Amino acid sequence: MNSAHIRTIAILGGTGNEGKGLAYRFAKAGFRVFIGSRSLEKAQKIAAELSERLSENVGLYGISNFEATKKADIIVLTVPYGAHRSTLEAVKDNIKGKILIDVTVPLVPPKVTKVHMPPAGSAAQEAREILGEEVQVTSAFHNISYESLMHDDKVECDVLVTGTSKEARIETLKLIAAIGLTGWDAGPIENSMVTEGLTSVLIGINKQYGSSSAGIRITGIDVSR
Repeated sequence: MNSAHIRTIAILGGTGNEGKGLAYRFAKAGFRVFIGSRSLEKAQKIAAELSERLSENVGLYGISNFEATKKADIIVLTVPYGAHRSTLEAVKDNIKGKILIDVTVPLVPPKVTKVHMPPAGSAAQEAREILGEEVQVTSAFHNISYESLMHDDKVECDVLVTGTSKEARIETLKLIAAIGLTGWDAGPIENSMVTEGLTSVLIGINKQYGSSSAGIRITGIDVSR
């Protein structure tokens, strides 16, 4: 898949905070964005709110999760973990041959500061099991807060990307760069248990230190080489 031709993105669960923040960033960068939801009314409401903030000409549309996956080149999954499996099973036939970027974290309320991983090893690995080999799965954006995505300043947090193939990770990293963030190839999909687990650590840090946007940075690498 040539990233130069990827202009359409579906965000499943796009009415939640993380989905809304990513929709804002992608639309601002010029992508055509379909905000998907189980509730068409909610999806249209968020699309209208973001369109008003950006401009009337921005390509933002609120539709169902099912229709969003049919129309998009790249699928971004931002649903709560409780809806992870059911959402994927409902749309998996529409995602064949595409890339799924899984942003889901397997949080278990009320103990969201404690790392919890499903039997598959991580939410992203579970997605791979559900979707099969016809879908490339990457895992990204877990450690970027909604607050950071929704402001227009430089985001002081990096994005770690794991995935089922080097090609899929490269395509995801290109999208990350396109929306003004710094991404790093963090290796195979099995490593997603670490990146997903970091979310609980950061939630705990936020609670202890009265913040809402704790993140991570990769240091010690000369990117000019």
